[in-house]
Amino acid sequence: MERVGLGASASDMPLEEFRRFGHQVVEWIAEYLAGIERHPVLARVRPGEIRRRLPAQPPVEGEPFDVILRDFEEILLPGITHWNHPGFMAYFAITGSGPGILGELLAAALNVNAMLWKTSPAATELEQVVLDWLRQLLGLPPEFEGLIYDTASISSLCALAAAREALGLEVRERGLAGRAEVPRLRLYASEEAHASIEKGAIVLGLGQAGVRKIPTDDAFRMDVRALEHAIEEDRAAGWRPFCVVATVGTTSTTSIDPVAEIARVCERYGMWLHVDAAYAGAAAIAPEFRHVLEGCERADSLVVNPHKWLFTPIDLSAFYCRRLDMLRRAFSLVPEYLRTEEAEVRNFMDYGPQLGRRFRALKLWMVIRYFGQQGLAARIREHVRLAQQFAAWVDADPDFERMAPTPLSTICFRARPSSLAASEDDLDRFNEALLEAINATGECFLSPTRVRGRFALRLAIGNLRTSERHVRRAWELLRTHAARLCAEWRRASEGIPRDL
Repeated sequence: MERVGLGASASDMPLEEFRRFGHQVVEWIAEYLAGIERHPVLARVRPGEIRRRLPAQPPVEGEPFDVILRDFEEILLPGITHWNHPGFMAYFAITGSGPGILGELLAAALNVNAMLWKTSPAATELEQVVLDWLRQLLGLPPEFEGLIYDTASISSLCALAAAREALGLEVRERGLAGRAEVPRLRLYASEEAHASIEKGAIVLGLGQAGVRKIPTDDAFRMDVRALEHAIEEDRAAGWRPFCVVATVGTTSTTSIDPVAEIARVCERYGMWLHVDAAYAGAAAIAPEFRHVLEGCERADSLVVNPHKWLFTPIDLSAFYCRRLDMLRRAFSLVPEYLRTEEAEVRNFMDYGPQLGRRFRALKLWMVIRYFGQQGLAARIREHVRLAQQFAAWVDADPDFERMAPTPLSTICFRARPSSLAASEDDLDRFNEALLEAINATGECFLSPTRVRGRFALRLAIGNLRTSERHVRRAWELLRTHAARLCAEWRRASEGIPRDL
């Protein structure tokens, strides 16, 4: 292949070369999506294997792009866990949809930094429009204004920062350290809340001691009476309760906290209410699931992740807040070189810790326009149907049991062979071996969790390409491997063996 000459070394890839390889890459992506099931969903490489196949030093001279693409396929692709695979049912299944992928490609080509309105007016104004569209789709009130962060972890961190700023303690200017007049601050979340809430407290200087975890009921929802008791107890001990984080779709069990009741408590004590609806909030696009956001209209802030269940390539987290002034007070810091004269515009750099901001709104805009409300709702509805079908199979099988309710599209369950007298610890070990066997097939990928301290398997349905065929195959594999492990266990010993 002809290389770029020395005289052109400061220029970009020639356009004719870009066009040729651009077509080749798009064709590769189309073939990849069409034949993705040829790949094992979970990467089968050993730690360090990819790194050892790559040069330890960077190239001195540029290399032909066809060689780079060859190494992508031969070296990197075997080390990819395929999140777009229809058998990916771990964590929260996600999808890079066709319109989302094309939107990402265009955003990369434009390569704008949406920090100020004037650095790309369309990026700022499209973000405002598309998030208002999403707000309407979710049934949230117009008082909620939105902006895009990368992940729910950052969205929740910013919510906590705004909640702290709303206290009027001048933490922004004077900090927390060495101020005897500032009480210890306490925020509350259920014992099922995402770890990012605790991480946010660490980053903001509240520490893990500043987070009080509230017990949950039989359905793994925050116990509101326990919350009120904790607040009263902390107030008496000199703490300053300032924020409650409710969850709509917890990570382990997808439980939905009673947000309306929690909102009443927050209103009574003058506390900020943040709702983490990163996964389950999207379900509200289907009218029959609008109830999952019941009470959220009374929250101060809320996060939903379109990169989880709205088929938008990662990363894109939609943050909504009815008090954006507090968010701006917490983060706005404008040096002279970033000052602008435009009136009545929103400079999104003022509403979070980051200055640079990708044009993420473009891919979400394309996804919503391509599928529409009906298309998005139909796909969410189908995922819930598939999950309920899988849950029914578990319930009907004497060798399996559900470990938690299944409100939407994620099932927590375990094998409990009826022919074996096994202790809880033995069942943990049995299910660990079962999970390892299932994931080793390459056909599907499940993730584990702990439910009331016991090991459970977790199957999450949320990928556009997952059909009933894939869910049924996962169930067949589970039953087959559970029966095999059970037979091996019995052959190994009359009793319960120490090792599977």
